[in-house]
Amino acid sequence: MRSKTTCDGQNLVTEDVTVVEGDVATISCRVKNSDDSVIQLLNPNRQTIYFRDFRPLKDSRFQLVNFSNSELRVSLTNVSISDEGRYFCQLYTDPPQEIYTTITVLVPPRNLVIDIQKEIAVEGEEIELNCTAMASRPATTIRWFKGNKELTGKSEVEQWSDMYTVTSQLLLKVGREDDGVPVICLVDHPAVKDLQTQRYLEVMYKPQVRVSQNYPVQGLTREGEPLELTCAAFGKPQPTDMRWLRVDDEMPQHVVVSGSNLLISNLNKTDNGTYRCEASNAVGKSHADYMLFVYDTTATTEPAVHGFTQLPNSAEELDYGDLSDSRAGEEGAIRSVDHAVVGGVVAVVVFAMLCLLIILGRYFARHKGTYFTHEAKGADDAADADTAIINAEGGQNNSEEKKEYFI
Repeated sequence: MRSKTTCDGQNLVTEDVTVVEGDVATISCRVKNSDDSVIQLLNPNRQTIYFRDFRPLKDSRFQLVNFSNSELRVSLTNVSISDEGRYFCQLYTDPPQEIYTTITVLVPPRNLVIDIQKEIAVEGEEIELNCTAMASRPATTIRWFKGNKELTGKSEVEQWSDMYTVTSQLLLKVGREDDGVPVICLVDHPAVKDLQTQRYLEVMYKPQVRVSQNYPVQGLTREGEPLELTCAAFGKPQPTDMRWLRVDDEMPQHVVVSGSNLLISNLNKTDNGTYRCEASNAVGKSHADYMLFVYDTTATTEPAVHGFTQLPNSAEELDYGDLSDSRAGEEGAIRSVDHAVVGGVVAVVVFAMLCLLIILGRYFARHKGTYFTHEAKGADDAADADTAIINAEGGQNNSEEKKEYFI
């Protein structure tokens, strides 16, 4: 708002006007504390548009909206850039007083276009997109979005006369998750709201392969039982070649492969190993692995997820391989086998220790007895001690007497 106070206390007031090209601009010249002085409105060339309620200028786009002793209000329809500039409100006093208002014309972009470097991209490639907003005033601001995520581009501004053309460049590395996602070019401009355009990305990617176990649905793969696996592959374009193979060994002759299915009707220990499903398309090749471990018919311990190990082809595909669950199953099976082995070893050690204790006990029992000496022989039959001593001595003498010598 602008205002100016005259020497006699009258206050001339007006405001700047901002208008979009083609719309209506309203200019107001107001007087506070009016003493009925004449008000007039002049254009940027200082030609009189209205003198009181009379229009000397022959431009029918100017129309009187309100006239009184305190206000002169005029509308200008179908505003163009040529109408931009300063307009003067004059108050006929002694001396005359005036104040100006500025009309600013906004021009929205004439066109908004996205150019894409490659209509069809391959995952991992970096593509270039350019969005151009032409003939705007002032220069527009361009923002990029991929889905709901805002991205950062690089803008260049070109000025043609009073107009501006803005081009924003976006470099985008695409992946399989970007296929079918819209890239949006949105304009920030005071003359327009929600002006945007978009292009949908088309990304080619190599197959994503998954192996699922159809039978047995749950539990262990035991000897003598069947096993059925199914391989599913998705890619763009859709995989045209799919095959089963056994890693580091030949495929057993009794294994039946029918399209995406693998069937072993009678499992045995020789079937243990890793079975791989490979799929390919025009972009590349991928695979998923199934690790088979055949248990005895009496096995009862079940791993978390039996036998299934689906490995991605690279670290970038970890999200597509269900690697954590698969390895959990494999480790569960290994832990079950380890526990059984450890239990068996402990049982054997305990049994050996018991056997050793039994042998040692019998040995000591066999060598336990009474030990006798030859002292005081014959004393056992004596009636008293004296007689025993005599008998003992006599016994010794008799023994000496009974010695015989042979020559």
